[in-house]
Amino acid sequence: QVQLVESGGGLVQPGGSLRLSCAASGSIFSINVMGWYRQAPGKQRELAASITSGGTTNYADSVKGRVTISRDNAKNTVYLQMNSLKPEDTAVYYCNARKIRFGITYDYWGQGTQVTVSS
Repeated sequence: QVQLVESGGGLVQPGGSLRLSCAASGSIFSINVMGWYRQAPGKQRELAASITSGGTTNYADSVKGRVTISRDNAKNTVYLQMNSLKPEDTAVYYCNARKIRFGITYDYWGQGTQVTVSS
């Protein structure tokens, strides 16, 4: 099992910045990918950014150029630095850890942290 705890959400004005953190614990040694997903009211959960165990990153087109995902292996923590925030970035942001074993995908989720972009 993997436990994920997010922090860093809050209210920010348009154009502002936030850094989200996701601390992982438990059986973390075999995680293949860590990611940040987000879900806005009335919409499906979508991937914002991900980073593999090898450091390869992937970003949704909607956040590319404004968001950076990074990881600190010593702290077992993944970060999402968000700049130039827009009202449409308002959502609950969820941390995800994914393991892939013998073709089976195991997903673990944090409890989510609210990000609200509003003046």
